[in-house]
Amino acid sequence: MQWIAPFENDTDGAALEKQLWAAADDFRANSSLTPQEYSTPILGLIFLRFAEARFAEKRKALKDEAEASRRQNRVNEPLAYYAAGVLYLSPEARFDYLLSLPEAEDIGAKVNHAMRLIEKENEELSGVLPKTYNIFESVTLKELLKKISEIPITLEFDAFGRIYEYFLGKFAMSEGRGGGQFYTPASIVKLMTEIIEPFHGRILDPACGSGGMFVQSARFVSEHQKNPARELAICGVEKTDATGRLCRLNLAIHGLQGEVRHGGNINSYYDDPHSATGKFDFVLANPPFNVNGVDKERIKDMVGPGRRFPFGLPTVDNANYLWIQLFHSALNAEGRAGFVMANSASDARGSEKEILKQLIGSRSVDVIVTVGSNMFYTVTLPCTLWFLDKGKADTERADNVLFLDVRHIFRQIDRAHRDWTEAQIGYIANVVRLYRGENIDLTYGGDEALSRLQEAFGDSPSYQDVLGLCKVSSLEEIEAQGWSLNPARYVGVSPGEDVSDEEFREQLANLNEELETLHAQARDLEETISCNIAELLDS
Repeated sequence: MQWIAPFENDTDGAALEKQLWAAADDFRANSSLTPQEYSTPILGLIFLRFAEARFAEKRKALKDEAEASRRQNRVNEPLAYYAAGVLYLSPEARFDYLLSLPEAEDIGAKVNHAMRLIEKENEELSGVLPKTYNIFESVTLKELLKKISEIPITLEFDAFGRIYEYFLGKFAMSEGRGGGQFYTPASIVKLMTEIIEPFHGRILDPACGSGGMFVQSARFVSEHQKNPARELAICGVEKTDATGRLCRLNLAIHGLQGEVRHGGNINSYYDDPHSATGKFDFVLANPPFNVNGVDKERIKDMVGPGRRFPFGLPTVDNANYLWIQLFHSALNAEGRAGFVMANSASDARGSEKEILKQLIGSRSVDVIVTVGSNMFYTVTLPCTLWFLDKGKADTERADNVLFLDVRHIFRQIDRAHRDWTEAQIGYIANVVRLYRGENIDLTYGGDEALSRLQEAFGDSPSYQDVLGLCKVSSLEEIEAQGWSLNPARYVGVSPGEDVSDEEFREQLANLNEELETLHAQARDLEETISCNIAELLDS
């Protein structure tokens, strides 16, 4: 199925975002810092603007409450803000105070002081906020503060979050592959949350980057009229200390708290700071692909049923099947996981194939979605989204897996980047809901998503296989395909649908790899037969 949505700019929002980015670019041009070095202080100032917006809103509510009831005025009591999930800001830590400072002041020192005051008043941010503003000239900082002050204080909170996400994405693009390690595009994460439906419970991301998985999970909860701060217990692990601090900032901006372990010697391959095995309702992650050099000697005692690596260690020097097992083992008996994975992992070979057979045999593989190219800021290659559901084993879906091919569903943002519209996200997620026998949820996508569902599945939509889009396959069919989880093997191509050059190359590479494997098996068989014949002749 092909659905290429036109790109429609939010003119006002886009203009503001570009204006702010231009100011950030000026900030960079007036320093000798790399993107990695200047991104953190800029995000720190945007964070402060957002924090003050929420603080000011709560302060006004407390003032109005005191006037209406003639009770004690609590506008200067930090606990009154904490109770509402709002950061308390003392007078010298407020954005407007910093904005009012004359250029003759040492503005860098004042901003550093403001960040220390925020950490002092809000323990969850201890050691997180940037304090390197003294290296910038006061004139440059003043101009940047002015530009950031142009973010309208009346913007809805989601709009603040969008600007923050926009900057994360822009920094990811400017930093190249390194930036992509801490940022997963919002539309990818939105689809993942729509499919695993994290309404309530403990959620883990052992490669949490800047915390986008947590923010989108919270957004999913709030869009279903619940308070995410009450419904979700957030746990994360991030190897890079600076990125872990960014995650904690991102949570704070959205009024969330979580237990995020980062930096030092923490590494999810070897460490389990949350004692995760069997404890989590949800796992969401975008781990680094095809990592080599993992010291398997350090994890050999974590192998076996009920442990972190229940299906064994792969002999190849590739961590993909270590990550997959970490996600699986962290789930409780009803838990769901969604994660991004390299396409190559879907067609496992050798020891990885043996692990995959056990994973599929556990009946927890629920949905596999193949995604087209250019969906990520720093990587052009396509990828696959995997969804596990341990509760599936007790349902009618136990012996089935849903395969979805959505490479031809996207919105073209520019020549090099694509995403999904809300209607496209709602459409794809509801195909999964139909397969699961759940009610359609049009919170995302509304009437446009419903219209597309009716077009594919009838006026009263119910699941059916659709050539080129979706196919439910049994474990027997999957075994017949050599335990491949590559959706292209099952879904097929709808009549008249074009295959891109990149997709053709990928399919050809897969077929060539399969042919080489068959040749190797044939040579092994030939050698075995020759040995057997020689033994018979000698006897």
